[in-house]
Amino acid sequence: MEIKENGWVRQGGGRRGIRSGPFLPEQECFSRLPISLCLCYNTSMLQLINLSKDFAGTPLFTNISWHLKKGERVALVGENGAGKSTLMKIIAGLTEPSSGEIQFARGAKASYLPQDGIVTAGQSLFHEARAALAELLAMEEELHRIGQDLERLPHDSPEHEQILTRYGELQEQFRHGGGYTMEAEIGTVLKGLGFAQSDWHRDCGEFSGGWQMRIALARLLLQKPDVLLLDEPTNHLDIEARNWLEEYLCAYPGSVILVSHDRFFMDSVCSRIAEVWNHTMADYHCRYSTYLHQREERVTALRNAKRIQDEEIEKTEDFIRRFRYQANKASQVQSRVKQLEKVERIVIPPERKRIRFHFPEAPKSGKSVMELKGLTRSFGDHVVLNKIDLNIEKGERVALVGHNGAGKSTLMAVLAGGDFQGGERIPGHNVSMDYFAQDQANVLDQSRTAYDELYADAPYDMVPRLRDILGAFLFTGDDIHKKVSVLSGGERNRLALAKMLLRPSNLLLMDEPTNHLDLNSKEVLLDALKSFDGTVVFVSHDRYFVNALATRVVEVDGGKVENYFGDYEYYLGKKAGASAPFAPAPVAGIAAPALSANSSPAPLPPLDKDVRLKDREDEKRRKREDQARQKRMGEIEGQIAAVEKELALLEAEMNAPGFFDDPERGMQGGERHAGLNGRLEKLYGVWEELSG
Repeated sequence: MEIKENGWVRQGGGRRGIRSGPFLPEQECFSRLPISLCLCYNTSMLQLINLSKDFAGTPLFTNISWHLKKGERVALVGENGAGKSTLMKIIAGLTEPSSGEIQFARGAKASYLPQDGIVTAGQSLFHEARAALAELLAMEEELHRIGQDLERLPHDSPEHEQILTRYGELQEQFRHGGGYTMEAEIGTVLKGLGFAQSDWHRDCGEFSGGWQMRIALARLLLQKPDVLLLDEPTNHLDIEARNWLEEYLCAYPGSVILVSHDRFFMDSVCSRIAEVWNHTMADYHCRYSTYLHQREERVTALRNAKRIQDEEIEKTEDFIRRFRYQANKASQVQSRVKQLEKVERIVIPPERKRIRFHFPEAPKSGKSVMELKGLTRSFGDHVVLNKIDLNIEKGERVALVGHNGAGKSTLMAVLAGGDFQGGERIPGHNVSMDYFAQDQANVLDQSRTAYDELYADAPYDMVPRLRDILGAFLFTGDDIHKKVSVLSGGERNRLALAKMLLRPSNLLLMDEPTNHLDLNSKEVLLDALKSFDGTVVFVSHDRYFVNALATRVVEVDGGKVENYFGDYEYYLGKKAGASAPFAPAPVAGIAAPALSANSSPAPLPPLDKDVRLKDREDEKRRKREDQARQKRMGEIEGQIAAVEKELALLEAEMNAPGFFDDPERGMQGGERHAGLNGRLEKLYGVWEELSG
């Protein structure tokens, strides 16, 4: 693999660059550009040139040409096994491509965070994080050493002035690199990722696997590489840490490429989507939500093109078969044979199988499904839930939110019938409950096959349907005979969810059901829960999932619970309004309402029905406004695509030999090029304003 740090490769006395339009990433411009036009590529941090990767002769991706600009934040998406993680490892230099080149801008560095497997031990958390700033620490050590030399040398020594000059230069570099604020920066990152100050002096070996990944993420963020490669960075983060990481990455000075199954996170952080599909990479210059619509349009167009091509090929082949042996048609037959040989066949991979399921019809329950009165739950002297009151009504979809350790899983376990020390737990009339615990996938019997695990808990009348249920969760053929011990995390979660279909219930308690599920599986689970006619109480760190499902948010914090009668955006809005006098910055991208000097935080919504209806109407209005904004953004993106296409055509025309032989023509071309760039800049300004 040839990696060049200057961002360019010499060819035929000119320069060769790569430009990718918003919807045609396969298009390449390998031509000699005028020096003035070459400047548009100077912001490129990374370029992939005809990159391919095979495994045992099977192509993962082929001839990918793609570039990343400075400051861009790109979400790398695609089905499981499409090659997202492999591509990131190739960019990081951890895996060799089968062919092709990678070019970084001069002096640029890339750092990679894998999904898991990083374990650190042997020094305190603070010193482990501080070690990420090796360059600054080396400067600090040299400054200290030079300072000692200056104290030792007399002022009239010939070496004194030279050392003093070096000290001044180094001090300026140290200041510019953040050396005098690095401890504060370490504290900010560790606190943002959920570490308490009391954790700073703990040995890293004391932290569990999820916290180990947070340590690795902290080190990476402190290093501030030019290209940050993050593979599922939110897997081990609670909602608060995800909100913080969003804000941090949105302000990150370098470029970011990330893989994530958190749709809300991608929408908030990334303004460009790169999809690995069909052995190539397609670019969409938009948010993830818009990408879903554009991708559907693109795939539909591709399928239509293949259908038309197949019809033409069939007609041609039919002509060849009919007239192959007729002498007067020989030349026409040969012409069509050559045509067929030249046709580049459109290949579309089969559609990925999707989980399709519905929970069994829920038995009728009373209006009050579950009530807690003055309930207390403690572990020794540590009180997790302190005399809380909570009433869950029929048909509600209640999301429990709060930071790690606040007591969400404890509250869920109490609702499911777990121990408590004081107060009352009152189940409603005819309540039939099913509980999906946070470690439900680990509760499965490792020695059983997938089929046997389902069979062990199945009622007699459900046994004939077990294969159908497993098939709905993508366990087909010999997959049903796989041991639980060899299943992936996502497969185990799917099997645990399948077990919930064996018996009808009207109250589902689900603690982190989305763990290890990809975006498609989350969507299907979301659809199934939306159509469920019973009551759902759930915990999830996927904010899109929470926002799309919840009708009420219950915040667990400090041993108490607080009710917010609305979805997750409503909850964030109320939290932002309540904290505005103390924290004027917006929370998770939602602007806090302006408060006058004498105004007070917005009160929590009362239980009055009219107020709740008004809040819901307000929520509908906000959603309509957001839909209008998204529609306008789509129009702007279409205009951007059209201008970029026109610009690419103009550049191809200007690159043609002899274009600048006519001075007037060259001047007109330059003016048109400048005008298109100006128009493009304005369109991007409008787009950023709408997305802000």
